[in-house]
Amino acid sequence: MVEIKPLDENISIMQQLATDQSQVVLINLFDVAKEDTQALIKAWENDANWMKKQPGYISTQLHRGIAGSTVFINYAVWESVEHFRNAFTHPEFQNTLKAYPSSAVASPHLFETVAVENLCTGTVTP
Repeated sequence: MVEIKPLDENISIMQQLATDQSQVVLINLFDVAKEDTQALIKAWENDANWMKKQPGYISTQLHRGIAGSTVFINYAVWESVEHFRNAFTHPEFQNTLKAYPSSAVASPHLFETVAVENLCTGTVTP
């Protein structure tokens, strides 16, 4: 089963799930033992296929560090925190976490886009 570790020591994913906000991006950093990389990819694939059937899901992409890295990042876009919360806390999804290799550590965190003039559009202005 995957271990969940906060990406930001000051704000846990559960604290973030208690908020209400429109479109959010989930960044989930995974670290796994080299011999478990294929098991992690398979477990993530099963989760992603389940998540994409949930209301509010927009898209997802898995990235892997280069040069033999065992660090992965999942980038997923959701219509709102509420939609993600409903999917993430669903008992069926929580049960799928058991399929991850025991060496896997996940650090999920929700983000909002930041508007920076002449560079990017966003939901917040710094």
